[in-house]
Amino acid sequence: MQRYFKFAAIVAAFIAIAGTESCSKDDNNEPPVNTTFNKVRLAASARFGAVMTDSAGRTLYFFSLDANGSSSCTGGCLAAWPVFYTAQLTLDSSLKATDFGTINRPDGKQQTTYKGWPLYYYQNDAKAGDINGDGSGNKWFVAKPDYSIMLADAQLVGHDGVEYNSKYQPGKEVTQYITDDYGRTLYAFAPDKFNKNNYTKPDFSNNGIWPILELKTLKNIPSLLNKTAFASTDVFGKTQLTYKGWPLYYFGQDQQLRGNTKGVSFPRPGVWPVTNTASVPAPQP
Repeated sequence: MQRYFKFAAIVAAFIAIAGTESCSKDDNNEPPVNTTFNKVRLAASARFGAVMTDSAGRTLYFFSLDANGSSSCTGGCLAAWPVFYTAQLTLDSSLKATDFGTINRPDGKQQTTYKGWPLYYYQNDAKAGDINGDGSGNKWFVAKPDYSIMLADAQLVGHDGVEYNSKYQPGKEVTQYITDDYGRTLYAFAPDKFNKNNYTKPDFSNNGIWPILELKTLKNIPSLLNKTAFASTDVFGKTQLTYKGWPLYYFGQDQQLRGNTKGVSFPRPGVWPVTNTASVPAPQP
């Protein structure tokens, strides 16, 4: 009889523990932060088109302050924008595994990235399909696989090592500027005219110094930008993307590394400015 009661007590304790664990999981409505298995899916949005979500359909986001590929969302920021991380990632068939990576955050934790952009949730997305964080502070944008252009916010640092403000004077200031989808800085050339490239030579012998942004089809852009401001121009048989009439270029010394803005001071400040919503249209030819 004593053995029976001892056995019954063990079974009851086991059931109680299992029930407690089950309730704690059911009551947890927070998005998963460190999940062993998680899938990045594509969900259809009437407003945004294809957007990236986790396995449960929770929307993912980019942060424009993450221009250099590290996370700038720390401390209290994480309460509103929890990180997305999974140790073993699976993907929808339309997504490329090579576009995903993992970074070590300043707090020592890990975070999943897409094309170098760290991925986040938004606390005010209460359920699957919610996209309430896009455009927040003009710095948070829904994660999409088909951006042609992105926005970055960072301190401009020239090839001379000097920090520049948005007026290309020495000084500290976070400036917003247009990048490609991988966060690589794009520039305008001050002597150019509206949709007219005055820099590139017919044989493209100087294209290594300031490579043109070749783009035949503009797909998607951050919601802060106006798609009608983009166009293209023919440059000796190649198609160069323009913004507000300014042909767009990379800077060779940026070495195709996201976050580099060395071109803002070459050969002197203001000759090769970055572009953004405050940029004035290029002058007519």
